[in-house]
Amino acid sequence: MNFTTFNSFKSRNFRLFFMGQSVSLLGTWMQKTAVSWVIYSLTQSKFMLGVTVFATLFPTAVMSLYGGVVADRYNRHKVLLITQVVSLIQAVLLTVSIVFFKDHAVWTIIILSAFLGVINGFDVPARQSLVREMVDDKDDLPNALALNSSMVNLSKLIGPALAGFILESFGDDVCFGLNAVSFIPVIGSLLLMKLPEPEERPKTDRNIKLEFKDAFNYIIKTPEIHSILIFTGLMSLFVLSYTTLTPAFAKDVFNGSASTLGVIDGVIGFGAFIGAIFLASLKAGTDLSRILAINALIFGVGLVLFSKTDLYYLALVFAAVGAFGMMSIRTITNTIIQVNVPNHFRGRVISIYIMSLTGLLPIGSLVIGSVSHYIGVQNTVLIQGVLAIIITLFYGKYLKKIKLKKKAKAILEQQPEQGYGVK
Repeated sequence: MNFTTFNSFKSRNFRLFFMGQSVSLLGTWMQKTAVSWVIYSLTQSKFMLGVTVFATLFPTAVMSLYGGVVADRYNRHKVLLITQVVSLIQAVLLTVSIVFFKDHAVWTIIILSAFLGVINGFDVPARQSLVREMVDDKDDLPNALALNSSMVNLSKLIGPALAGFILESFGDDVCFGLNAVSFIPVIGSLLLMKLPEPEERPKTDRNIKLEFKDAFNYIIKTPEIHSILIFTGLMSLFVLSYTTLTPAFAKDVFNGSASTLGVIDGVIGFGAFIGAIFLASLKAGTDLSRILAINALIFGVGLVLFSKTDLYYLALVFAAVGAFGMMSIRTITNTIIQVNVPNHFRGRVISIYIMSLTGLLPIGSLVIGSVSHYIGVQNTVLIQGVLAIIITLFYGKYLKKIKLKKKAKAILEQQPEQGYGVK
């Protein structure tokens, strides 16, 4: 860690956002842990774990396309404020349903998870694209995004551990209730912000298809962006869904309880938090694509080791190592897009990025939930680790190809007088 690690905290709006989100995300991860434990305890089905993830993430992926257009057309701050208020209402409904309709808990959770997924489809593009407007010095944007990721993963470290304790001591309804309360600070922080006037937005009478056609054309013509989207999509489909199986690891592999699940998820959050702090400490001008490739390899190796380790405490170490590498897939890919995409495209490109990240993840969750039923959770995660390594090696090869093309183009552009200009 160095003196640049917290540069973006100089911006008042980002400080407010960071503090409010920190509390809210604690509640979010407590609820996610409680949902996984309740579903698996009631059904004993790995497939239903996948269904729960699918119910949340697939609507997010589908609606994020519209959410990206909304984020580009309208005031992102107001959009985010509305989605947070609606999320608070969803959390209250979930708490009430768990208290009064316990006999129908599984399908109630799935339906309300789908509702949350729809909300997130509008929330995430607005929130991600608004971060740039919260930071006064745009050179601090990579630092802000890395700190934002560290906040997410610190909450992922603390939230599941708290959830495990609360589940055993007070019950699942308390976990859900605390998540509802946690939305109050983030709504308060948004109301206290003083943001500059938003930049010019596309005309609201334009056809949505035309707006997305423009965004897709931009993506296709920009190798750094479309390669990131493809890499993210493949990792999301084949690898990132491994966390769906953590309840099965806790209960079946390590013969544990809700606290065991909280520890495993917490350790994954700890590894990802350390990874985010590492990214926040990188100097300006660092080759982020190279760091992404290296850390993605670490992720794959960590998964392979975690999958084949029966010793609980050693498995926790490997889970943390894998999560350290995984952090780059979620943070650096986002950073590269935020830094390079123009403001008038940002909401739509981020929505496409979200779709590649979250749209394929629930499909992957369903697949691994089914596959693990036949070959076991350990063999399933082993295969995912190997796939992570293979995907990363192909991505690294493509990066070298892009760099060689850029280098050749730069040389040609410097020698027009010799007849070697670019045609």
